[in-house]
Amino acid sequence: MSEETIQPETSGPDVPPDRLAIHPRSAHFDAEKLRRGVGIRFKGVVRNNVEEYCISEGWVRVQAGKTMDRKGNPLTIKLNGPVEAWYEDLGEDAPVAKA
Repeated sequence: MSEETIQPETSGPDVPPDRLAIHPRSAHFDAEKLRRGVGIRFKGVVRNNVEEYCISEGWVRVQAGKTMDRKGNPLTIKLNGPVEAWYEDLGEDAPVAKA
């Protein structure tokens, strides 16, 4: 038997990456992809407050209110559930990446 890995349902240049973060110090930051605008649907609801997401692992990281850590960065929490991502610059019929 072969091992199966979870891959996004759609792949290609017009589909967002499996994992993306908005903070420049993150290893998953990509300014070029963020400039295009990435839409996120989490548990069937479009979210605009996502700091980081991972489609294959099924989680998003969002800010936890106005709480800051000791370095002045917002505290975040990880929420688990189905995640879908698409580029907003492609309009209504954009290909959606989902697990």
